[in-house]
Amino acid sequence: MTAPLQLATSPEDTLYSRIGPATLHDLVTRFYGHVAQHPDLIPIFPTDLSLTARKQEAFLSGFLGGPPLYHQQFGHPRLRARHLPFEITPTRGRAWLSCMNAAMRETPGLKPEDAAELFAALRRTAAAMVNTPDPEQ
Repeated sequence: MTAPLQLATSPEDTLYSRIGPATLHDLVTRFYGHVAQHPDLIPIFPTDLSLTARKQEAFLSGFLGGPPLYHQQFGHPRLRARHLPFEITPTRGRAWLSCMNAAMRETPGLKPEDAAELFAALRRTAAAMVNTPDPEQ
């Protein structure tokens, strides 16, 4: 289970409050634009990414200290269990992070220090999702 980030010094000072819902939405939209074009990720994602993006945004809201939208709409995230049906290799984990890094660089209003904090947390989460070794070349 991935716990929400506990980086805030007060309830008003969360990564979610610093990023804001509009910027988070923009980030997730840009991120899935990259995912839809990444050859390593296309095989494990649905063609229509709209529900996936909605779930990601809801998850990130709570993960960053904002409203627990994912829990409210879809139940407990059970991240590892929900990802087990998909072959998530180290290469795919790096591809996912690469798409997120690109989206972060492209998202206006996302401060570099907030992006760095978010990326560090997502790097740990992506590593935890890896469930299959890379195929031998």
